[in-house]
Amino acid sequence: MITDIIRKTLLAGVGFQEKFSEFIDDFVKKGELSQSQGAKLIREWTDIAEKSTSEFNKSVGEVVEKALQKMNLPTKDDVDALNRKVQALSLRVKRLEARTGPEENIIPDE
Repeated sequence: MITDIIRKTLLAGVGFQEKFSEFIDDFVKKGELSQSQGAKLIREWTDIAEKSTSEFNKSVGEVVEKALQKMNLPTKDDVDALNRKVQALSLRVKRLEARTGPEENIIPDE
């Protein structure tokens, strides 16, 4: 859902950039702007658009990160730490079984 919104926004920005370039080209063709003035306007607009896109991406990243934090989902580091603990416990169980035999380590039903 969020990715669709981002994709549509970026596509709209690209479409706008093309229209803006055509708009400036028309002024150049009519002689209302020189070639260098048109190129300068397009460059300035492109710089502004890139800066805005960068800020937008950063903002979206922050929103997604906050949403994930609120969902209290485990991070990759959390999962990795749990995997290490499970591996360590599995090793301890194997060692205990090797010393006493697997049937003696069964926890009785209460």
